Amino acid sequence: MGAKKITPVDYRTLVKIFEHEGFRIVRRKGDHLIMTKPGVKRPVVIKTSSREVPVTHILTNLRTAGISRERYLELLDRLR
Repeated sequence: MGAKKITPVDYRTLVKIFEHEGFRIVRRKGDHLIMTKPGVKRPVVIKTSSREVPVTHILTNLRTAGISRERYLELLDRLR
């Protein structure tokens, strides 16, 4: 069986995943939520305007946050 594919998700789901990993929303700038976590150098930025977050943005944020694809999919399954 192949690896599960990452698909676009609602931005609120993505926020919950990052919150579960210790990130907190520190500010909102226009249609972007800025989330930080102590020990992570760069903030995670989630765009809220289109509701569905594209896969490229999800992958970039996972890389920034240091969250593996497997961990992301595990958290996503828990939320669904």
